[in-house]
This record gives sequence, C-alpha cells and structure tokens, in this order.
Amino acid sequence: MNWYPWLNEAYRQLISAYQAGRGHHALLIHSMKGNGADALSYGISRWLICQNRDGLKSCGECHSCRLMLAGTHPDYHVLEVEKGKATISVDAVRKLTETLSGHAQQSGAKVVSIPNAQALTDAAANALLKTLEEPSSQTYFLLGCEKIESMLATLRSRCLTHFLPSPDQQVALYWLQKQLTGLSVDDAITALRLCQGAPIAALQLLEPAQWQRRQLLCSELESSLQNKDFLRLLPALNTDNAPECISWLLGLLSDGIKLQQKAGQFLVNQDKIACVTALATSMSSSQLLDVYSQWQGCRHQLLTVPALNQELILANQLLHWEALFASPSR
Repeated sequence: MNWYPWLNEAYRQLISAYQAGRGHHALLIHSMKGNGADALSYGISRWLICQNRDGLKSCGECHSCRLMLAGTHPDYHVLEVEKGKATISVDAVRKLTETLSGHAQQSGAKVVSIPNAQALTDAAANALLKTLEEPSSQTYFLLGCEKIESMLATLRSRCLTHFLPSPDQQVALYWLQKQLTGLSVDDAITALRLCQGAPIAALQLLEPAQWQRRQLLCSELESSLQNKDFLRLLPALNTDNAPECISWLLGLLSDGIKLQQKAGQFLVNQDKIACVTALATSMSSSQLLDVYSQWQGCRHQLLTVPALNQELILANQLLHWEALFASPSR
C-alpha cells in the first residue's frame, strides 16, 4: 500500500501513544475519502503486529512483517462490505468475533481493520460492542469512517477518535505535481478544491478520461449559454456517474453566484473562469439560485430513488433551465 508524506505527523503521534502505553485498543480514524486514512491504518497495523519493532517503524524483516507484506497474516483481519452489498452484516461480525476468541496464531497482536465502519448495520455494530468493551489481550481495532454521524453512537463511544484532515494546499500541490508531469497549477488547485482538499481523490479526478469528461461538460455549458440550447448538455450529464457530473455543474453554478457577489477569490473552478463568468453575466442572482437548488434536488433524487429514468429526469431539468434562462427577469 502506498504511503503519503502528509500522514507522517499523524502516524508519529499515534504510534508514540502506543509506545507510551496510552494507545487505545479501538482507534477510529475519521477522514474524508482521498486523504489516505486506509494507508495510515495499515501502517499502524503493521507496527502493532510487528515482532521486532524499530522505534516508530515496523522492522519489515520479521516473520509477521513478511506475512503482512504478502497479505497472508492470520492475525490481521479486514472486515469490509461484501461485493454486491452496501452494508456489513451481523453474521460477518459474529464470524469475526468467533475467530478473535482464539489465541493469536503468531503469538503476537491481533489486529482488526474496518475501513468503512459506517457501513456496519445497527445489528452488526451492536454485535461488535461487547468485543470492543472487553477485547482479549493484545487485540486492536482500527476503524475508519467518512461520516462519523452515521455511526451508532454507542460504537463511537467505545473508540478513541482521531480526525485526519486534508493536508495544507501547498503540500498537496507539491505532491500532485510530482505525480503528474506538466500539471498546471490552475488544474491542480481546481481538482483539490473540487475534492475538498483530498489529494488522492484529486489525483483520481485528474486522470485523463475523468478530467476530459469534466472538460466536455464545461465546454458544452458555455455553448449552451451562448446558443440558449441547454439540451445539448444532456450527453455530457447522462453518464454512468451522473451525480458526479451534476456535482461539477453545481460547483460552476456556485462559482457564478460567488462572482456576482464579488467573492471571486473563493472560486473553486480556477481553470474555468470564462465559463463561470458566462454564468454570472447571463443569469440573474435569483435565477442562478433557483437553478442551483433544482440541480441539488435532481442529484439527491438520482442518488436516493431507485429505478428512475435518468435521461428523462435530466432532460426535464435542462428544459426547465432553458425556459428560466429565456424568462424576462434575466
């Protein structure tokens, strides 16, 4: 698993606590997706399970380290959402707790990683509580979550929560530009802001196919404004990941509102100033707010209501925008 430089301080802080005997047996790492929480959790797991630790580092040479590197350590357990499902079931937790009741096969620590703890059903979370309250000797739980409020409160209360923030923008920019040769500062800043500062998520967004989809959407939006033909946006929006495309559109609309309010220094889409300016100058504040609210509702509907006719919903939304754009209040 890759390691990221902005994790060093959090890793040092957490491992030092374990060295001093203050480390909690149940650690909950709260972080936005794309900040490297999984890598941090894995690094801590390797240290906990290492049989010959070298200060803050795992040795990388002992039998446990070799098993971890091979992905075959019998005392390292990962509890994840099964393929084709959206949650972690109570049966999966019961199977895990039964396994943990035995002795460690390598006579060291037992480590459980639950990278998406918010996916635990209430029944699964409750089944995990007793084990968290009374773990066997040298048994550690490393949980991860993005939306801490969606976790069962009783489960959260049994854990020590560590918040992993997005790194400083300059650190993230430097890292991104090392990953992608020739990356412009405007593109890098835009990608980071679209991903709330999470560098790994920004790197994924900057992958050519994904970035080109966003570029196409912005280009079609400019043409739509110029030609007063918003249906031409339909192919750019009606994709396998329409909610993400709508999120890009919402970001542009939000920037248009900021520009109208003389808050241009807070624009997210630094690489698309011309498109944002076109929005701000071609529509009134009330129209932009109306369109923004409607696209928010459209995105929520696509994410939460199953078996919808996505193309029909998007087309209807675009026609409404076109009618609003042509209204006298503009």
